[in-house]
Amino acid sequence: MVRMFVRHKVNDYAVWRKAYDDFDGERNGLGVKGDAVFQAVDDPNDVTAWHDFETVEAAQSFAGSDRLKEVMKGAGVSSAPDIWFTNPT
Repeated sequence: MVRMFVRHKVNDYAVWRKAYDDFDGERNGLGVKGDAVFQAVDDPNDVTAWHDFETVEAAQSFAGSDRLKEVMKGAGVSSAPDIWFTNPT
């Protein structure tokens, strides 16, 4: 199992969250096995999410997908995402 973390700013959390939730079925079809979303305590538009995948290749493919970029743009992501991959220990 590989966990991908992504952190970015959004223009409006409510708008972003709706787009995130609407993308759920597609996200699962792109290999996501589990996910969660967090907001910074001092800035609700500073969002961190994690997504679990079977392999690092699946995670990297998802992170680089044109469809994900399209959804993020439409959701109002306002900063370049900071993305990293981890293995459970």
